[in-house]
Order: sequence, then C-alpha cells, then structure tokens
Amino acid sequence: MKTKPLTTALIAAGVLAVGTAGAFTLRPDLLDKAKAGLQPVAQTSAADVQVAALTPTAAPAPVPMIAGNGQVPNYRAIVERFGPAVVGITVAGTQKADGPAQGGGRGLPPGMEDDPFFQFFKGIPGFGQGGPRGGQGGQPQQPFRGQGSGFIISDDGLILTNAHVVRDAKDVTVKLSDRREYTAKVLGSDPVTDVAVLRIDAKGLPMVRLGDPRQLGVGDPVLAIGAPFGFEQTATQGIVSAKGRSLPGDAVVPFIQTDAAVNPGNSGGPLFNGNGEVVGINAQIYSHTGGYQGLAFAIPIDVALKIKDQIVATGKASHGRLGVTVQDLNQPLAESFGLKRPDGALVSQVAPGSAAASAGLKPGDVITHVNGEALARSGSLSSVIGMSKPGETVKLSVWRDQKAMDIEAKLGGATPADEAVADAGDAAAQGPRLGLSLRALQPQEKQQAKLDGGMVVEQVTGPAERAGIERGDVLLAINGKPVNSIEQVRGVLKTQPKSVALLVQRQGQQIFVPVPLG
Repeated sequence: MKTKPLTTALIAAGVLAVGTAGAFTLRPDLLDKAKAGLQPVAQTSAADVQVAALTPTAAPAPVPMIAGNGQVPNYRAIVERFGPAVVGITVAGTQKADGPAQGGGRGLPPGMEDDPFFQFFKGIPGFGQGGPRGGQGGQPQQPFRGQGSGFIISDDGLILTNAHVVRDAKDVTVKLSDRREYTAKVLGSDPVTDVAVLRIDAKGLPMVRLGDPRQLGVGDPVLAIGAPFGFEQTATQGIVSAKGRSLPGDAVVPFIQTDAAVNPGNSGGPLFNGNGEVVGINAQIYSHTGGYQGLAFAIPIDVALKIKDQIVATGKASHGRLGVTVQDLNQPLAESFGLKRPDGALVSQVAPGSAAASAGLKPGDVITHVNGEALARSGSLSSVIGMSKPGETVKLSVWRDQKAMDIEAKLGGATPADEAVADAGDAAAQGPRLGLSLRALQPQEKQQAKLDGGMVVEQVTGPAERAGIERGDVLLAINGKPVNSIEQVRGVLKTQPKSVALLVQRQGQQIFVPVPLG
C-alpha cells in the first residue's frame, strides 16, 4: 500500500478544507482524530510543515552548517560565518592598450564595445581584454582601473587572489565587507599558476577556513562568493563538474571545474565546499560571450598555498622544468605503442639541453608514473613537474619499445610557456592505406626547421588526411622509428598494423597523430 502525502490525507479526512483561493484552513476539532488514524508519511509538502508545526511534537534538531550524508549545505550559515573574510579588490595602473577580444576567455560580446552600458563594466580585469589574461599587444600605455575579489587567510592581513587581478597594478585597495578600506601591498604574484599574495596592515580580521580539495568528488556541492561585475558579497552555488582539468596555457594547474555561476569580478574569490571550507580560488570561465555559460574553473587551494609559502618566504615562486612537450594518449595511439590502456603522457618533443634530454627521454616515450604515482592524463605530469622546485630529482616510469624502464631526471627551472600540452584529438576514421606522398627534406629546409631528418608531406589522402595530417607537415617517425626514406615507412606498413602513430612537426611544434589503417 502506497503512503499518501499528509496534505492529501488530511483533506480526505476532513481536517483541512481548501478555500476559494486554494489556501488550506485547519479544523481543530478534527485534528486529534486525524492524528490518531494517520500513518507516518515518506514525503511532505510546505502545507504539511505548517500543520506539523501546530502539533505538540518535539522541536526539530538544529540545521547543521555543514553538508553530510547527502544533506544540502546550509549556504546561509556559510555566508554569514565566512562572508566577512571575502574582500573586494580595486586596482589602478597603466598597461598597453588591448585590441578586440579574440574568441573564448572573457572578451566582449560582438558590438558591445560601443554600448554605454559597457562603461560600467570596462574596469573589471579581463572584461573586454583579449584572452583570459588580457593581451599585451604593441599599443601605447593607457591608464586602467579594475576590480576583483580575494579572501583573508590569516587574521593579520594575508590575502589570496589571482595574479591577473593585480597584474600591472600600481595601486591596490582592499575593501572589507564592513566597508573598511586598506591599501594593500602585493607581496608577489605567480603568472604560471595565477596566484597572488597581498598584505594589509590590520589585526584581528575575519578569515576563512581552509579545506582539502583532494577530498572533493564530482557532484559535491560548492559555493562561490565574490564581486561579479562589481556587485560585492554575491554568493552563487553549484556542484563540482570535474577535477584535474588542464586548460590551454595553464597545464601546471589541475583546475576544479564547477557549474557555480562565476563572472568577471569573481576572479580571486573563494570556492567553498559544503563544509564551509575554502577548496579553491575562482580564476577562469569558459565563455563565448564574456559572461557565465556554465563552466567555471578554480585553482585548488593546496596549489595556491604552495605558491603562497614561496612568495612569503622569497617574494616569488619557482617551478620545475622537465623540458618536454606531452600529449594525451587515445586508444589507437596506445595500441600503436603496445599499451593496453591509453594512460600516461606521450612525449612528442624533447627540448635540447633540458632535464629530459640529459635524462635520456625521447619522443615516443610514454611516461606512466612520476614518483610512483600513476598518470592517467598528460596534464597530471605537467602539474607534478610544475609544482616541483628546480633542482629536485623526479623518478619516471617510462614505456619504450614495448617494455617498461625507470629514468631519473633532475629538474631545471621553468618559464610560463616551457611546459606544453598538445591534444592529439580523436582519429576514428579507417582506411586501407596510409595515404601519404612524401619527399626528403632539402638541406636548407633541415637548417630552417632545425631538423636532422624527416620527410615532407607533399600530398595527403585517405586515413592520414582524416587523422588530421596536412600538406607541409614533416613526418619525423612512424611508431617511434625515425623516418628518412619511403622504404622506412613501407617497412612498418608491411607488418600490417591496425594503426600507426606518426610523429609530425608543424610550425615548429611536434605531436604524435594516431592513424587507424583498418
């Protein structure tokens, strides 16, 4: 027997009557009789709660501030407790004039440049600038004002925010939730991770509670507080959509992806978990319009704290450099290298004179573990290496020539663009042949391309074309074997492989491309 909702049962029993406006009225004379005859119910409505409040039952337990066992977090309690530790940041300075935004990032929607409404928003960092951080271009210097968010992590005035919020700023002002304002000193900023540390001269300040982002899971509730479009102390909620995201140009940071609404001005603000603990710094959005479109990315707080410790101690942050370009594996690539699963980081290029070159890493190596930790994707390697210090030694497990081997590498120092992650994409097309017409590189071409060998793609059809190979690409290797002649390619194809991995160079960048052959 299915249990009826309480309201329906009370109406049926004559205890509640429905008025002309649809409102419920209580008949006290029948309430006691109804309570004696009704069974407990599994679901209740708002009207049920009103009726239950009139009965002499025990008072409900206090609503906890934290989420647990599937409960919805008490967002109101989190905002009341930790909202005062979230600050607004206003910056002023000069920077090179930027051209029109180019796609993605936080650029302006088309035609909005001349909209008077834009004048209210144009000072927000990243809004109307080219790319997520704003381009530098070659235009003259011009004054700017901007706004972002931050949060207090110690009661003596230490504040975390994004590096792009305070980039090029000469004056930085921090505004507390109680409207007190302080001039802030930028202790240091790290463009690699987009983390900056500020200090204000104050004591006894409210501060956030820090959590462990490693305990987050996809689907967990999160809360963002900041100043989107300048509207201070704005709270938005959502869930964790994904973890460990590597974004173009930000391979070092394993971003937390959420669907909590984040907009220009939220940059640098905290991301809270359901327990009211800060687990990330809101840093980027993915948008074609300049506003929120359902994808926001936060820097894990453990990454930010490592950078904070370095900045407080030395005024700057340093990052290890292995000196490789890596890409994700897919199933065809994995099969080409004799791997059962597409896990690990495929090395497509090794920088001359780098730590990787000194350790003996080669294009075609698949790094499966670093310091004993398995790598599922290439971005995980970039994150581990980038968060290590120059001079540290890392232990790499490498798959080469269909067998495992161990390599140790002593890391060098990195610049923001040193570690690159390429995306091989998906090449699912099949065909009976490779479909390449090749010629040897001329001596002057080798000199210009800084290559010792390889074959230029003259014509491309069939499987190679569908896999993304283009005319003008330089084929360097097939299944890890260097290519300097047509015969070497034919020798690999004679073994009737189901797919081959082509190492090609295009515009100075090298990448492995899997080509299914049928």
